[in-house]
Amino acid sequence: MNPIEIEFSWVEGDLVIVLPMMLCLIGFTTFWFVSKATKINDGTVKNVLFTKYLGLFTMGIVPATLALTFMPQYALADYGFIYNSDTTMTSLVAILILAALTMPLAFLSAKKPSHQVNYPQIREKNWTRSLVLKNSLGWSAYLLGYEFLFRGILLFPLVDALGVWPAVAINTVMYSATHIPKGLDETIGAAFLGVVLCLVTLITGTLWVAIVIHITMALTNSFSSIYHNPEMNFVK
Repeated sequence: MNPIEIEFSWVEGDLVIVLPMMLCLIGFTTFWFVSKATKINDGTVKNVLFTKYLGLFTMGIVPATLALTFMPQYALADYGFIYNSDTTMTSLVAILILAALTMPLAFLSAKKPSHQVNYPQIREKNWTRSLVLKNSLGWSAYLLGYEFLFRGILLFPLVDALGVWPAVAINTVMYSATHIPKGLDETIGAAFLGVVLCLVTLITGTLWVAIVIHITMALTNSFSSIYHNPEMNFVK
């Protein structure tokens, strides 16, 4: 039997495939294991907010810096971090439709006792306006970095190198895998949502639809969980 001939040399175009995937793996893995450390994963306001801004750093700022450095042919706008006036109406329609579909699902899911064990992540019983604001800002910061990594760095360069559907498939697989620790329901939901957000991002040429929808879902889920939890309440 003849040995299989494998070409191990680095060829032009490999970097735009390998670097985004490695940045995604390292960025999310760093966030995940730090945020799940015993001394941090305690549900306190301070530590939960720390993990949110950590996510912005490990999945947003650091990957962006490395991607811009080692792939200088891509600017922030090439990753969708731009307002695209040509697709404003499409973006607005997409946001309205996706919000109308996902917000009721998030509200209903928050009723489940199994869901309330993990959400809201901040385990305070009394939610003041100040705490609501801090929680909202924390989620927004985290999801800004998260979406920039998945729907920006991990999507646009791979589309250029591999084509739309292989890039969407890789993106969805990696995105869904990050939800495995959260259970089967969230993993399956992430697979469907991942495809939709990738396609909407490519159609509109901007990350903002994905960012807005993800923040909307997260806050609906968080505040619905408080609403349905008999041990928690909103206070003035």
